[in-house]
This record gives sequence, C-alpha cells and structure tokens, in this order.
Amino acid sequence: MVTDEIATLGRARVAVTLAFAAHGLLGAAWVARIPQIKEHLGLGEGAMGVALLGAPVGVVAAVRFAGRIVGRWGSATTTTAAGVAAALSLVPLGLAGNLGALIVSLLLMGASLGLMDVAMNAQGVAVERGYGRPIMSGLHGSYSVGTLLAALIGSGAAHADVPVPLHLAAAAGVLAVLVVLGCRGLLDRSADALPEPDEDVPGARHSGGKTSRRGSAASGRWPLALLGIIGLCSFVGEGAMADWSAVYLRENLGTGPGVAGLGYAGCAVAMTVGRLTGDQVVARFGPVPVLRAGSLVAALGLGLGLAAGDPTAAVAGFTLFGLGAAVVAPVTFSAAGNIPGVPAAAGISRVTGVGYLGLLGGPPVIGFIAQGVGLTWALTVPVVLVGLIVVLAPATATAGR
Repeated sequence: MVTDEIATLGRARVAVTLAFAAHGLLGAAWVARIPQIKEHLGLGEGAMGVALLGAPVGVVAAVRFAGRIVGRWGSATTTTAAGVAAALSLVPLGLAGNLGALIVSLLLMGASLGLMDVAMNAQGVAVERGYGRPIMSGLHGSYSVGTLLAALIGSGAAHADVPVPLHLAAAAGVLAVLVVLGCRGLLDRSADALPEPDEDVPGARHSGGKTSRRGSAASGRWPLALLGIIGLCSFVGEGAMADWSAVYLRENLGTGPGVAGLGYAGCAVAMTVGRLTGDQVVARFGPVPVLRAGSLVAALGLGLGLAAGDPTAAVAGFTLFGLGAAVVAPVTFSAAGNIPGVPAAAGISRVTGVGYLGLLGGPPVIGFIAQGVGLTWALTVPVVLVGLIVVLAPATATAGR
C-alpha cells in the first residue's frame, strides 16, 4: 500500500511538473514575436497597450470563478482542460489581422492561462503536502524552463523569418498534445481537500479544543490581501520583461530582431536557476530574508541596466531582475495554499487574481506611460514596485507549513 502511494505521488509530481512547464511554454510562445505582430498591424505603443488589455480582462474573469470550478471539477481535470484551451488560443492569435482580433485572442488566452494557473498550483500544493517538504519553487522552475524554451524558439523563429501564423499554429498543436499526455498522472479530486488548521500557524482560532474554520477563514483574508500585493509588485515586472523587453531592445536601443529576444531569455534563464535552487535556499534562510534580498537584486539590477542605455547592460539588468524575483511566485502561492480553513484553490485564486493584474495588466499600463514619457522611464515602474517587497515580505513567513 505504501509503495503504491509513493508511486502515485511520484507520477503526480512528474505530471504537475509538466503542467507547469506547459504553462510557461503557452504564455511565452508569442512574446518574442510581439515586435513583428506590432509592426504587421501598424500599432503604436498606446494601441499595443490597448491590445494587451485583452489578456488581463480574460484572467480576471476566469480567476474570479477558478476556486469554484476547481472545487466542482477538481484541480486535475481543470488543469488539463484549461491547458488545451490555452494551446488552441495561439492559433487565432497568430492569425489576428486587426486590433480587435488581437484583443479577442488575448482575452481567450488570458482566461485559459488564469484558470490553468490556479488549478495547477492547487495540485502542486497537494503534491507538496504529500511529500512533506517544499517543492513549489522547483515546480515554478519548470514553468521558467518553459518560458525560456519558448523565448529561445520564438527568437529563433523571428531570426529565421518564420511566419508568425505558422509558428504559433505549430506551437498550439505540440502543446495541446503535451498537456493531454502529461497531465494524466495528476492526483484525483481527493487531493483538493481543505487544509487542516495548525495551531502553530498564526491566525488559527480554537474553541473547545477544536479549530473554528469560519474564524480561520476570516482571519485568512488579511494575509491573502498582503500576499496578493506581493504578487502584484513582482508580476508587473515579469509582465514587463515578457511584453516590453524585446520592444525596448529593438526600438530604443536599435538591436536586431534576434538580439531583441535575448532580454526576456536572460530573465527566463536567471529565473529558472533561481527557482530550481529556491527550495533549498528558502528552507535554509527562510522566505522573508530571501524575498528581501531578491527584491533588492531585482530593483537595483533592472534600474542600473536601464540607466546605462546600452544593449549589454540592459540584457544584464533584465537577467538580474529574473534572478531576484525568482522565488516570489512559489513562496507566495505556497503560503496562499496553506492558510488554515481556506481551500487551497480558493486562496490561490484570490492571490492569483491580484498578481495577474500585475502580470497582464502592468504591460498595458506601461505602454500608456511610454506613450507619454518614453519606454525607458515607463520601465522604472517595476523597479519601484519590486522594491516594496522588502517591506511586505513578512506576509510570507508561514509559507510551506
């Protein structure tokens, strides 16, 4: 019996790792082609910012109901279905012939990715509980591997002048198959049970020797709000790296289309390294010191890189941002999924809803700001926001419990 449980848990870890990798591939499949799409449609920074609003609208709509959907269908089924939908959304994105079509395509992509994100993180929390030790940073590391591969493939396709519709259609087919086959080993619905309160976790309330779940859920609102703000501060920068780094390098610093994709690739490489080693680092030093040190590295690195006004320095700045922000998402989601009396999917959906406003809503705002003061100054917004994590980091103190 024990051997069977260990084997089931092992298969689930492989499956959820593949789900995270697929999510990264899906979200970043098109980012290196943004300059070509922008140029093909004849869009300025402001119009491109409007187009990018489609994704956050879709995410907000999906995340609002994600907790209920996962509660009804389970995190495994929801992860698979949303992943396939996200893959298929790449096809109309590549075929978009005007601003309206681009907005609708991004709305569909955002909704699918938002729902998949909540479901796969809830599954990750369940697998982490089974192992009894931190694994969320490693799971998010596989997501970063996916974004890195997508960035490199996209840069290569752009350099080889592969048509955008062909590139994204091929990616859609491959990724849909990966999601269907890779997610077969996920844990069933029994893994989505409400986390048991722990008297060592601040916020758990007791009555007559038993924990009051209503009181625990109520006391969990404030920690969830703080965790959401931390996610927002970090994800604005992540969204900016994905959507504007290539544009900045190509249009502000005059690089070629192949080099322009290296800014996001550098960020993705550093984030991958940081997350793949993050579980051990957080276990040794604790989430609060790690988040504080990382946020300082991210803010200083990106700020100095922008101030230099040189392609090499800019790529280095994007890279340091990725390294410093690497553990924010896994630590934040782990904390949100383990708040006593709050279902993992419900906690994660609330934090994800706020965080994704930064990840997907930040780039359009940066586009609007760039229209007025230039892209260089607009990219200082994530520098300021990520620096705020130094103050907010204590909210993650119970991560992983």
